[in-house]
Amino acid sequence: MKKITLLLLLIISSMCTEAQSYIGYLTDNYSGVNSVISNPANIVDSRFKTDINLVGFSVFAGNNYYGLNVLDAIKDDYDFDTESKKSPSTENNIAINIDVMGPAFMFNLNNNSSIAIFTRARSFVNVNEINGETIESIEDDVTDNFIVDEGDFGIFGHAWAELGLSYARILMNNDEHFLKGGLTLKYLQGGGSAYARGENVTIDYDADGTNLGGGVTTGSISTSGDVTYARFDDFDNDDYDYDLPDATGFGADIGFVYEWRPNHADYIKTNSKGDSYVLKDKNKYKLKLGLSITDIGSIKYDNAFIDTYSINNSGVSEEDIENAEDIDDLLNSFYTKTSSRNGFKAKLPTAFHFNADWSFTGKLYVNLNTDLSLRSKDTENTSRISNVVSLTPRFESKWLSFYLPLSVIQNNGFQAGAGLRAGPLYIGSGSVLSVLTSDNSKGADVYAGLKIPVYQGKPRDKDDDGVIDKLDACPKVAGPIDNNGCPWGDADGDSILDNVDACIEEAGPEENKGCPWGDADGDSVLDNVDTCVNVAGPQENNGCPWPDTDGDGVLDKDDACVDVVGIVANNGCPWPDTDGDGVLDKDDTCVDVVGTVANNGCPEPEVTVEVQKTLNKYAKTILFYSGKSSIKKESNEVLKEIIKILNEYPTAKFRIEGHTDSIGSKTLNQRLSDSRANSVKKFLVDSGIDAFRLDALGYGESKPIASNMLKAGRAKNRRVEINLVKE
Repeated sequence: MKKITLLLLLIISSMCTEAQSYIGYLTDNYSGVNSVISNPANIVDSRFKTDINLVGFSVFAGNNYYGLNVLDAIKDDYDFDTESKKSPSTENNIAINIDVMGPAFMFNLNNNSSIAIFTRARSFVNVNEINGETIESIEDDVTDNFIVDEGDFGIFGHAWAELGLSYARILMNNDEHFLKGGLTLKYLQGGGSAYARGENVTIDYDADGTNLGGGVTTGSISTSGDVTYARFDDFDNDDYDYDLPDATGFGADIGFVYEWRPNHADYIKTNSKGDSYVLKDKNKYKLKLGLSITDIGSIKYDNAFIDTYSINNSGVSEEDIENAEDIDDLLNSFYTKTSSRNGFKAKLPTAFHFNADWSFTGKLYVNLNTDLSLRSKDTENTSRISNVVSLTPRFESKWLSFYLPLSVIQNNGFQAGAGLRAGPLYIGSGSVLSVLTSDNSKGADVYAGLKIPVYQGKPRDKDDDGVIDKLDACPKVAGPIDNNGCPWGDADGDSILDNVDACIEEAGPEENKGCPWGDADGDSVLDNVDTCVNVAGPQENNGCPWPDTDGDGVLDKDDACVDVVGIVANNGCPWPDTDGDGVLDKDDTCVDVVGTVANNGCPEPEVTVEVQKTLNKYAKTILFYSGKSSIKKESNEVLKEIIKILNEYPTAKFRIEGHTDSIGSKTLNQRLSDSRANSVKKFLVDSGIDAFRLDALGYGESKPIASNMLKAGRAKNRRVEINLVKE
């Protein structure tokens, strides 16, 4: 009956396994080598120098058929049939999962990579779409008639062991943004596997359908549909000596972890040379995100048997079923085998994991974890996890962590648990709180383990000088940070410590910051008495060059007028102007009489009436071409005489006046007289007379000096006059 009992258990059992074992514990940054099973990238840049797991186990049991109060259920008089709450449906499940973490260890290859080796034993059973009425009917030794329309169902059970090798390294580290990745390769040893699949299965149970004689009856079972039954080669062996089947395979896990480190500078120690050390004992992230895919692979059972039966039969007695030696005997005795083949692959429960961890402080965190199966429940001979979403607040420190996972699990609903890590011990449950407080608990789990953790230590500072030993040039002697932890010395023995000695290798006085007095400007005057250290100068002027205070090119020692700009020829003093006429005495012909610059400091002569008559005598002889303003060349000599007279009176101003006779229009005469006056002015200016002294104006025929009725009179009226302009 061992095989029949096992078959019945398989039919009524469905592993809705936890998406991950050790719920709560694996969110801890101090879970060490154990964390490799959820994401292999976790082991690099961890808080461990090395971590050795001795043994750990995680057990889960759950269903969506029975609901009970666990505290009541452990009592001797508890009746599951009457006191539990049942929820029969067409898809009832029962779950049992065992995950044993054997000896495992991890260590760091260097600052950027780590390695882990682990052993692990696991078991899964998956059953889909089992009618709950089947479970209820099997529980009763004597039951009423019933008919179950089971339809299609699938059952898969698998146990195996793993030997895993993980490698992880840092992929990116630019201070604020940090990324690491990891890969696990696993050698798999199958421990045993069996599965069954049914199509269009119905079960008709008649409690008194078989007459055994003497008024005694027993139940009879009528069935229809097709059932495929597969098992590894030793499954039906009644010999209890167990040997591992010839079934091996390979698996893999891959994962990445990103950390956002906005305060990364707080975790870096730097000395005065610029050498730095990153604190290895501290978590540095504000937000950590993890992505991984686990359990990629399968185990091949070459010697397995896969048989398909048509179970269309009626009237099979319950007694015959009980007397069958095993499942194979039962199927072959009462049903028809329609096909048979050898060998199958048992696929691992491949899953995708997303993890987000937020750090409130250095010790308070909250974690969001999602585990999603990448295997369909309809896939043949495949283990499958149930989808899980967990929110886990936790307190975390090096030697102690405490966590409260809150989970929603596919087929089991909400669960609340608690976990504890205290040094080498870890223990907890993802469901303990809900189990202890609910009257309709449908699942429970527990885990525990022992390990030898070797944590990253806090950087040492033996001499307590504030410089960690790894950056301290003198780790046993206290010294200031700006001297790399070493006390200041006195290399040149001048009693001035090197930190304030400007010349460490050469003795000098304290007043010169430990340097000997030099002669920076090379003027043979030492800098301590040299008033002008960087500029050469004579000793009699305290090492400074003689100045030129007024900037006149005469050094103060030779300058008779130090603060007044002068000239070399006058010993640095400016020339005087005795009469104040603006002409310096050296240029003033009349030193004591106010004169003009133009007349070399002497007063200018007055333009007399005689001079005025002479000018006009000459001016009236200036000849022009008829009807034009052009001066005839024969007038040049006259103009030169006029220039001589004007130069004798350099400040006097004159008006050049142009006049015409009355022949022609007034407008034309006005324009002609004005042009002739300006022609004379231009000639004089071109010959050196200051234009400022001359004014040109035409009067046309408005100022005749003789009658225009006569030819002689008109000739007199055609004239140019040069008259003094009185201020």
